[in-house]
Amino acid sequence: MADRKITQQQIKAFAEYLFREEKSEATREKYLRDVKAFAEFTAGQSISRELVRAWKETLQERYAVRSVNAMLAAVNSFLLFLGWPDCRVKNLRLQRRSYCPEERELTRGEYLRLLKAAEGKPQLQLLLQTICATGIRVSELQHFTVGAVCRGEIRVSCKNKTRIIMIPGKLKKLLLRFAKQKQIMNGPIFLGRQGTPLNRSSIWRQMKALCKMAGVSEGKVFPHNLRKLFARSFYALDKDIAQLADILGHSSIDTTRIYIMTTGSEHRRKIERLGLVM
Repeated sequence: MADRKITQQQIKAFAEYLFREEKSEATREKYLRDVKAFAEFTAGQSISRELVRAWKETLQERYAVRSVNAMLAAVNSFLLFLGWPDCRVKNLRLQRRSYCPEERELTRGEYLRLLKAAEGKPQLQLLLQTICATGIRVSELQHFTVGAVCRGEIRVSCKNKTRIIMIPGKLKKLLLRFAKQKQIMNGPIFLGRQGTPLNRSSIWRQMKALCKMAGVSEGKVFPHNLRKLFARSFYALDKDIAQLADILGHSSIDTTRIYIMTTGSEHRRKIERLGLVM
């Protein structure tokens, strides 16, 4: 068997493979970051299942189960790409929870406080409303162009699938008014200082800056939590999880179920209403 050592050329080839597979920019960045971390851990050693297991054990000492599994998924994909499937390891088993940690869930009241805190920052305030009112991924914000908003729907193509995002009438008016004020006649509406679409890190940084003023924990304020608030609000209307999965662009309803889990205190209230204790 040839010596199995990771090279920069292999990592570069994997990056090109992920691009050809139409993985999102965020997914490509995450996979490559994890693969590079693994390569650094190996320190030029020949790759074996035992070495990958050792890395897995190291991760367990530092990260939560979901984070470890996400990193393993990236490296297992890389090993399969290299033609070394025998080196892959299994994910950690994670028991499904029936409720989500309350300290991580953004409530509707906290969301409204964030909007209030962003009143002096019209673009940020509108950005928060756009993500929360449509349930988009933050990477899809760049598709909100003047032309698409005028049509009232956003078309997003990813992984050989096309999804239509409907824009509520009130949000459409706000977006077009903002574009007019900023003299944006075409192209993306949300732009940075250089006139290019806002990137993920800039959005994250601006959102975190609102936390203290809004009185909301930093651990709750990130774009994905706005998407989850949309999911819970939508599901509360008619309990149609299949339609919600389509709107969010999920290929599995199991993923959607994670988005609509109630908090621990809500879960406790439901159990107490059963009236099974004298």
